[in-house]
Amino acid sequence: MEVILKKMGNSTALILPPPVLRDMGMKAGQPLRLSTTADGKVVLEHKRKHHLADLIAQCDPKAAPPADMRLWDQSKPAGQEVW
Repeated sequence: MEVILKKMGNSTALILPPPVLRDMGMKAGQPLRLSTTADGKVVLEHKRKHHLADLIAQCDPKAAPPADMRLWDQSKPAGQEVW
């Protein structure tokens, strides 16, 4: 399918036909992620909505803490922090 870029004010817009939106499960007003590949392709993806529980589930509770965490634990207050 061929589409044409159109000038809209100071921007350039790409109009996606309704069948394309339907096939991709997208709708007007939906946030998307736009990127390009090294070979010049444009990639348009659903913007993932992150949930704290999902992010925590990816963590390894047995993993060692980061090396700089010890520095935080040993640091003294520098201002009016309450410890």
